[in-house]
Amino acid sequence: MRSDLIESTVKRGWGITNFDIKVLGIILMFIDHVHEMFNGIGMPNWVDWFGRPVATIFFFLSVEGFIHTHNQKRYLSRLLVGFWVMQIGNLIIQHFFKLGSFGLINNIFGDLFIGVLTMYGLQTISQGHQNHQAAKIWEGILIIALPLIFAGLTLLTMGQGGNSIAFRIVTLLPSPLIAENGFILYLGPLMYLLRKNRNWQMLAVVAVAILSTGFNFSSMFTTNFQWLMFLAIIPMYLYNGQLGRSMKGFFYAFYPLHIWLLYILAWFMGVRY
Repeated sequence: MRSDLIESTVKRGWGITNFDIKVLGIILMFIDHVHEMFNGIGMPNWVDWFGRPVATIFFFLSVEGFIHTHNQKRYLSRLLVGFWVMQIGNLIIQHFFKLGSFGLINNIFGDLFIGVLTMYGLQTISQGHQNHQAAKIWEGILIIALPLIFAGLTLLTMGQGGNSIAFRIVTLLPSPLIAENGFILYLGPLMYLLRKNRNWQMLAVVAVAILSTGFNFSSMFTTNFQWLMFLAIIPMYLYNGQLGRSMKGFFYAFYPLHIWLLYILAWFMGVRY
């Protein structure tokens, strides 16, 4: 895969747009969540394979969104509000409908917010370095460290129990510790650093996919299949750099609603874990 081939693809407009990749991500995500909610009644594990590239796809799209948005702070605000709505909504849904020991922790908004916030911090550091402003550099470092500080607060309150008021409040602070994809979310900022070379971005995805195996290459198609995230490089390679149709509002609404509706449907069908 040569960079000149990717560049010519972008220039010709051949390939798939940002909109196309979002639609693909949403379809794969829906299949993944159907498996998650109905695994308790015999949904085969191979259905979960379809969901492994989803987070990586949206991490890549978040890089594109951060680079091209006209208002980065507004972009961050939308993700943060989405995270809060999802966190509170998950608690409310689980209060009225319980699938046994199954915990509803889905919240990609938190992962995307931390990733984009880290990109903003990296950008701030770069600006400080270019303008020889030490204060700007320290500001960027603090921005990057903020989710990690929140993770520390989460650890401190965990000892009080998951139902304590302090812990519930702290879970409204986005951190890698409570993120749906854990520290893998930092693949987004890594792709941001490599944004000028698509090949390097794809190699980063492959490298993280290999690391996700824990170098345990047994059961790679039964239980240890997070490595299938590497398939995200296919739409990344085909991406032509064009925005395509806008579906900003649809994603922000569809994501929480489809998860909550699938969860409630599973409850009505008697699914328990």
